[in-house]
Amino acid sequence: MAKQSTVGFIGLGVMGEPMCRNLARKSGHPVLAYDTRREPLQALSRDGVESANSVADLAARADIVILSLPGEPEVRAVCLGPGGLAAHARPGQILVDASTCPVSLARELAAAFALKGARFADAPVARTAKAAVDGTLSIMVGGDAAVFETIQPLLACMGNEVTHCGKVGAGQAVKLMNNMVVAQTVVAIAEALATARASGAVDGKVLFETLTKGSADSFVLRNHGLKFMEPGNHPTQAAFPTTYILKDLSYAIRLAAEAGVTMAQAETTLRLLERTKAAGYGDNYYTAVIDMIEGRAKGR
Repeated sequence: MAKQSTVGFIGLGVMGEPMCRNLARKSGHPVLAYDTRREPLQALSRDGVESANSVADLAARADIVILSLPGEPEVRAVCLGPGGLAAHARPGQILVDASTCPVSLARELAAAFALKGARFADAPVARTAKAAVDGTLSIMVGGDAAVFETIQPLLACMGNEVTHCGKVGAGQAVKLMNNMVVAQTVVAIAEALATARASGAVDGKVLFETLTKGSADSFVLRNHGLKFMEPGNHPTQAAFPTTYILKDLSYAIRLAAEAGVTMAQAETTLRLLERTKAAGYGDNYYTAVIDMIEGRAKGR
């Protein structure tokens, strides 16, 4: 990657804005950004990030383009829609999708960009919004070794764990399985807490603290467990909402179905989270599933 290669960044949401900021502060490359909202662009201008006028403008000026978008519809529109990135791609350009999307879409995008002589990698991220701010994300990359070698220094500006998982689609597969396991673990913890409370057999705080000392200990227990302790403690700001985990679970189940695998427990978790969304918690952190399990849903 040439020293003065310009990096473009599209999608400046809860994760994308701090990711772009870290890129601008640490990479040493000119950074160009685009979002439909002016506020994050104005905020990033203080870090030297230049605003693009459109997707087409960014595509024309950036050598490497990174996306951080909500999901498949948005990525498909930005990449494959009229006037999208694929229409403006050129030989040697690299597109990196840091969104969470289906594996099949990653493969479709790689093929579309290859027709223009451009290269593609999927690089979804894990961990929290705070990790995005701190530059300590875990980033899972799918793509060929040459592309990974080129983009790894940029990804290292945003994450402290950057893993080459394999060919195109491998990064998305790892991210989807990660979130599928996390979602089911959150539900298991919620059920354990609901049982402790309903039975009166053990205090919920004592339950969680003791579980951290045994084989049930996990990142999810330590980082999500205490969020269950107080009713209504399910924030909407800087949170991973129920709608997002539903999206990721649906992509994971789709991948399994395409491979001939039935993920029965993931499907049960999906239905429970769908009920959580229907009860009015779509924008809340998905720990709100405890309210469904304990029957505290809004309006009940």
